[in-house]
Amino acid sequence: MIENPQERSCILCGEKCSELYELHDDRYGYPGSFQLLNCRSCGHKFLEIALTGEQLTDMYKNYYPRSSFKLDDYSPHREVRGFKAWLDGSFRSAFRWVPRNVRVLDVGCGFGETLGYHKARGCDVYGVEADENIQRVVAEYGYTVHIGLFDPDMYEEGYFDCVTMDQAIEHVADPVATLRGIARILKRGGIAVLSTPNANGWGAKLFKKRWINWHAPYHLHHFSRSSMKIAAEQVGLVVEKAATITSSEWLHYQWMHLLTYPDMGEPSPFWSPKAGRSPGQQFGLRMLGLFHETRINHMITRLFDALGTGDNFLFVLRRAR
Repeated sequence: MIENPQERSCILCGEKCSELYELHDDRYGYPGSFQLLNCRSCGHKFLEIALTGEQLTDMYKNYYPRSSFKLDDYSPHREVRGFKAWLDGSFRSAFRWVPRNVRVLDVGCGFGETLGYHKARGCDVYGVEADENIQRVVAEYGYTVHIGLFDPDMYEEGYFDCVTMDQAIEHVADPVATLRGIARILKRGGIAVLSTPNANGWGAKLFKKRWINWHAPYHLHHFSRSSMKIAAEQVGLVVEKAATITSSEWLHYQWMHLLTYPDMGEPSPFWSPKAGRSPGQQFGLRMLGLFHETRINHMITRLFDALGTGDNFLFVLRRAR
């Protein structure tokens, strides 16, 4: 519990913060409650908690569901285009903005689907992933992946054309240090592409504590346009693009999240493979699936993205020449 949260300062702009919500892990049942602070100046939101590298590794290894993923189910992402890709919000992902035939590092590469995607497009591809479950994919496909936390000192200065972080910058304890490391290993003129939830968008305002992307304690930082600009400028990066592009599936997940919202310390019947579902929940989830097929979720998502208040940011940051 934080003492006198009203006296806390924003880690990015230094202005005063106030407590917004007390949150818990409403997906996988990690124990404890966590206070979310909100900067009244730049709009940055963050959890004031300190986790060691060992704790982070344990949390992702034992609570995140990738341990249940089967190697036979692994499939690299494929190229997408056209109206369906737009309607689905497919270009919300950072990896979609990486050109062909470049050297790219994916920080937070998950189960490695992006690595196969980049390799098929002629890229020299590297990955970083804290979740040890990636080891199964690395052993099978021979990808170059550092299993652990991102350490820029492992790479030469100016080594990469692109660095991506897909739904990852919000997970790091010190995002400015992470961005500084990324700037160091980018070539002059190289780009960092980040996707991250928008905690100042319509979804967070409507669903409040039950917005799916608070995702405590895994999401430690929630950027605004202003706070990302502040962070980028501190490390010599320039924000070239800041748009909201959101998966239409996210709104579908939001309805299912509301239906299956768990008590503190309990895994969610929707998110966690460890939890069972009641007959009522199973029926409700089926009905929500049918509703999603109407594409109403898609059109709502596209509308709010067009207004710049969608649930997901896509940032393109360039290293100054």
